[in-house]
Amino acid sequence: MNQYITGNMIKELREKAGLTQVQLAEKLAVSDKAVSKWETGKGYPDISLLEPISKVFRVSVAQLLSGNAVSNTNVSANMLRCRLYVCPVCGNIMYSMGEAQITCHGVDLMPLEAESSEEFMSAHSITIDDIEDEYFVTVDHPMTKEHYISFLAAVTPDRIQIVKLYPEGNAEARLIRRGVQMIYGFCNRDGLFRIKPGNVRREG
Repeated sequence: MNQYITGNMIKELREKAGLTQVQLAEKLAVSDKAVSKWETGKGYPDISLLEPISKVFRVSVAQLLSGNAVSNTNVSANMLRCRLYVCPVCGNIMYSMGEAQITCHGVDLMPLEAESSEEFMSAHSITIDDIEDEYFVTVDHPMTKEHYISFLAAVTPDRIQIVKLYPEGNAEARLIRRGVQMIYGFCNRDGLFRIKPGNVRREG
């Protein structure tokens, strides 16, 4: 695979079909924000969505994959501004601290853009328990093979912790608390979300 479906292709097919972003999102069981991210090159549809997308637009998967490759324009300076990448083909998770061109399975990946926890929590409950020297993060979210949280991560000024999650497991992770200023999670359908762990619930 030398390229992947592009945002321009999705937008062109959506407009040709006379659909709004909201209507397309409903047909694919994703959020309209996810569709917006695809169309602006800030994310990719999960590979499991290629067939449903092709059916909505009445084109072949091969036609979906015939768009132009996306160039990575990521610029960052330190770990707090690190960029996260997820391969839509295999789910591989990568990050960079500076400008980078990340490729996986022949797909040039764009850095993910995170939604705030408030937006994500409108549909899913997130809990952060402060337990000794760790944050115990749990997300009320489906963990099926089709719809799941792929990972949870914690970022400090000088490091990142990533805990890989799997379908049919639990959407939870223990993250070392010291220095953490942001926690990220990734839904394979709705994309990246972020949480500031400042106001956490303490157990006991």
